[in-house]
Amino acid sequence: MRALVSAALAGGLAAAAYRWLREDVPGGPARWDRTNHAGRTVTLLEGPAYAAGAATAVALTGGGVAPVVATVGSAAFGALDDLGGDSSSKGLKGHLGALARGQVTTGALKILGLGVSGLVAAALADRGRDDRSTLDTIVGGAVVAGGANLLNLLDLRPGRALKATIALGTACVAPGSAASAGAAVGAAAGLIRPDLAGEAMLGDTGANAAGALLGTALVQRSGRRGRLVALAALVGLTLASEKVSFTRVIESTPGLRAVDAWGRG
Repeated sequence: MRALVSAALAGGLAAAAYRWLREDVPGGPARWDRTNHAGRTVTLLEGPAYAAGAATAVALTGGGVAPVVATVGSAAFGALDDLGGDSSSKGLKGHLGALARGQVTTGALKILGLGVSGLVAAALADRGRDDRSTLDTIVGGAVVAGGANLLNLLDLRPGRALKATIALGTACVAPGSAASAGAAVGAAAGLIRPDLAGEAMLGDTGANAAGALLGTALVQRSGRRGRLVALAALVGLTLASEKVSFTRVIESTPGLRAVDAWGRG
C-alpha cells in the first residue's frame, strides 16, 4: 500500500512541478533547451520536476532521509553538468582521463559528487542496523552512485530511461523500500508523456536522481550479497558502455527494440 501511495503522490507532484516550471522557466527557456538525437528542441526541465516530485513523495510517505539525500544530491550534481558542463570530455573514461591530465571537468566533479552522495545515502540507510557492516555501507554507496550513472547512460532516446525506471523500481518494491521504489516509479509515470513525445528529457539532473533513488531502494532491501551482485552488474554495464553502444544493442534486438519504441510520438 505504501508503494502505491508513494507512486501516486510522486506522479502527481512531478507532473505538477513540470507544468509549473514550463510556465515560469527559471533563467528563461534557452537555459534549459537542448537539441536531441533527432534534431528537435527539448527541455531539460523534466529533470528538476522528477527530482522534486520523487523526493517530496518519499519524505511525505515515510521513506526515510536516505532516499531524499540520494535523489536531491544526485540531481544537484547532475544539474551542475547540465547547466555548466561542456562536451570536451565524455564518459567515465573521458572525465577521469581529463582529471589525470590536471583538467577538472564538471563531469569529474559530478562523478565525485555522486560518489559522496551515494555513500552518505547508504550510511543513512544502514544507520542503527547491527546487521550492516562498514563494508556493506561502502558497497551500498557504490550501488547508489552506479545506479545514478546507469540511468544517465540510458537517457538517449525518448522514454528509455523512464521505462527502465518503472521496470527496475517495480522490481525493487519490498517492505523496507516501498516508499523509495514507489516514488521512483510514480515520478517516471507522471512525466513519461512529454518524454515520449520528444518534448522533454530527464538530462543528467533527472536521470541521476532516478538512478540514485533506485539504487537507494535496492540498498534498503538488500544485504551484502544483493548489493555485491548489483554492484557487479553496474560495473559491468558501465565498462561495457565505454566499448559498446547501448542504443545499437537495443535496436538490433527485436524484443528490446519494440519495448524501447513503444509510445513514442
